[in-house]
Amino acid sequence: MVREMGREVQVRRLAVGLLVVVGVVVMVVGSRSWSRRSAALLPQEERKVLGPITLEQLGGGRWELGEHRGQVVAINFWASWCVPCWEETPGLERVAEEMGPKGVAVVGVSLDEGDRTKVESFVKRFHVTYPVAFPEVLSQLGSGMAGLPTTMLVDKQGRVAKTYVGLVRETELRRDISRLLGE
Repeated sequence: MVREMGREVQVRRLAVGLLVVVGVVVMVVGSRSWSRRSAALLPQEERKVLGPITLEQLGGGRWELGEHRGQVVAINFWASWCVPCWEETPGLERVAEEMGPKGVAVVGVSLDEGDRTKVESFVKRFHVTYPVAFPEVLSQLGSGMAGLPTTMLVDKQGRVAKTYVGLVRETELRRDISRLLGE
C-alpha cells in the first residue's frame, strides 16, 4: 500500500512537471510568434496621427509634439520604480545623442506620481540628457498602458508607426528609426 501511494505521488509529480514544461514551451513559442507579429512598422496608410501633446518638463518649460514635425520621435513612458526602465534608459540616451542630429527626438514621460525627487535622482543616475516630462494633470496620456516601459515611435508626419510594450532593445529601436528616417 505504501509503495502504491509512493508511485502515485511520483506519477503526479511527473504529470505536474510535464504540464509545467509544456506551459513554458507554449509561452516561449507564443512570445516569439507575438514578437514576430509586432516586429514590423505599421504600413504608412494604417498609421494614425497622434493628437497634440503638451508636457510639463522636469526643471520647467513645455515639450510639445507639434514642434517636432519632420522628425522621428520616440516617446518613452517610464517610472523610476520600473526595473526594465533602468535597463532600457542607457540605450535611449545613446539613441538620442547619436541619432538626434539626424532628425530624431526622444522624450521620456515619467508616470511617477507625487514628489519629483525620485525622477530627478533617476535622471542624474542614468545621465539622461533628453527631455523628461510629465503628463498634464487629468490627462489620459499614459493611462491604460499595458505595461511599463512603453515606447511610441512617431514618424515625421506625426503618425504612430510602432508601439513597443515592455523593454525595447536599442538595436531594434535604431533599426526602426532608420527605416522611418528613410521614408
